[in-house]
Amino acid sequence: MPITVSIVEDDPNLGDGLVRLLARTRDFRLLGSYRNGESALLEIPKNPPEVALMDINLPGIDGIECVRKLKETNPEIRVVMLTVYENPERIFKALTAGAIGYLLKHRPSAELLAAIRDAHHGGSPMSSQIARKVVLFFQSRPPAGDSEDLSAREKEVLDLLAKGYLIKEIADNLGLSFDTVRTYIRRIYEKMHVHSRSQAVAKYLQPATPYK
Repeated sequence: MPITVSIVEDDPNLGDGLVRLLARTRDFRLLGSYRNGESALLEIPKNPPEVALMDINLPGIDGIECVRKLKETNPEIRVVMLTVYENPERIFKALTAGAIGYLLKHRPSAELLAAIRDAHHGGSPMSSQIARKVVLFFQSRPPAGDSEDLSAREKEVLDLLAKGYLIKEIADNLGLSFDTVRTYIRRIYEKMHVHSRSQAVAKYLQPATPYK
């Protein structure tokens, strides 16, 4: 089955280019393309995609607020932000709002399509430049919030997630199996009421914000 995608992009050249790219790629099906957050919030819930590509700097309702409102009504949609900026604070806010990936615009077509597939399969695609900034930004902030609901081992796993470790690396570091770490991560998501690694890390590192 093709991956269903919606696009929210106010730049007509980029938006139309994305539409053409998806149209000529067999394993994707475009459900809609929107020029602003207001029309996206009105139309997307009527026919939700599996993945949405969202410009962060939209006119009117910006991309971050659009993600937040969209995830309230359709939490299953996996939103990947598109941006020309590498602002760590904006990245942090987008992830906290519910985005699961963050990409620079004007990437090669093959990389963008790979990122959509990655998002659909549960990944959190990020441009390498942005990933470095996210790690540095997170490392500069001490963990905050009530961690009473997490076990000691779950806190260890979450701390390593926040430092950018992959599941296999966490397993090796803690002397656990890959499947055991995945179980811990699933429990962390449940206790923190999140749906992705990026949301869990963003919530964990958000200053003065409790888990509950």
